[in-house]
Amino acid sequence: MRINRRHMIVGVATLGATALAWPRAQAQTFVTPDDMVLGSPNARLTLIEYASAACPHCAHFHETVFPQLKANYIDTGRVFFIFRETLTAPAAVALAGFQVARCNGADAGEYFSRIGEIFADQQQMFATGTMQGVLDTLDMVGSHHGLSSKQVMQCIEDRDGQARVQRFDQGSTQFNVTGTPTFILNGQKLEDPRTATYDGMSQILDQALAAHH
Repeated sequence: MRINRRHMIVGVATLGATALAWPRAQAQTFVTPDDMVLGSPNARLTLIEYASAACPHCAHFHETVFPQLKANYIDTGRVFFIFRETLTAPAAVALAGFQVARCNGADAGEYFSRIGEIFADQQQMFATGTMQGVLDTLDMVGSHHGLSSKQVMQCIEDRDGQARVQRFDQGSTQFNVTGTPTFILNGQKLEDPRTATYDGMSQILDQALAAHH
């Protein structure tokens, strides 16, 4: 299996601190039945992430940025977080990862725990260059969360998953999502490379929060 990984697309423009006027978020406007969400829908900011389970940039974000983002902004009620699944090459691997994360009707807490582990094990998942290596890693993740090998395979093969991701793809055209991870803050696509680090993302979020006082 040849691995072709899609690179995150970032714009050259940065967001000026004085020129930015963030619109007020209405979280319910953004949420779809397929979304996995964390935090309060009454938060002043709504942050959408389009991510792929097969994307190394997404894995890096969820290992180095997301834990602090969750603790300091989502869990404190300042940011409502929406996660949307996107397929990047190899698409079959990305879809399988999302299927295991959702397996057996996982709630948001369990979903993010599983997807975090899949991101952490991503290099191991790709190491053999074979689909069996991918399945072995996903089976291990499933076992850590009480899923049998049979359940993991049944979830990977669930046809509803493909339809769900296709719905996400259709919705992503609204924001011109061309790479992963892509972030949407209160309805505006962030084309700022600062999103790749916690310090940078926190600067963007603090700026937006200040604009809502």
